[in-house]
Amino acid sequence: MKNEKLKNFFKSRAAKSIVVASCALLIGLAVYLNYRWFYDPAGSLGFGDNNMDQGNSDSSSTGSDANSEQDYFTSTALDRQQARDEALDVLKMVTESGESSEEAKAAAQEKISKIAVDIQNEANIETLVKAKGFEDCVAIISEDAVSVIVSAESLQAAEAAQILTIVYETTGINPENISIINKA
Repeated sequence: MKNEKLKNFFKSRAAKSIVVASCALLIGLAVYLNYRWFYDPAGSLGFGDNNMDQGNSDSSSTGSDANSEQDYFTSTALDRQQARDEALDVLKMVTESGESSEEAKAAAQEKISKIAVDIQNEANIETLVKAKGFEDCVAIISEDAVSVIVSAESLQAAEAAQILTIVYETTGINPENISIINKA
């Protein structure tokens, strides 16, 4: 009797919608946690500015600060791409599943499109910021916020304003939701 009720529940559209919504929520949570653990600009989780540098304490003793900084930007971009690839894989599974409802497939396709736009916007921001004279840059778009990490000892107000302008014109995200972090 219980098995029959359970089978009927999972055959319904509501159950399929719940499963898809749960998957989308888990993907969002994974992206958020990845951002907080690897790009925590405020250090609010206790990892300092970035936990990416914690294992590289002897890099300064070898005199390879430039390589260490380049490695940071490369590994950050790689981590961002890996998180996106995982999210896209899950969303593609939803769109290709025969058990998913049309609503779920449409929602997954919409999220895939948003991720594609975010990837393009991040690349545009990085290119334009580098064109302004910064050696390296990584942009991370998450929901309605953007974090831009630039390679600079310090940022002047005019430089920060240029970056804010680039991000706003590229994404339309308000400046209060844009954080700029300089990585020396």
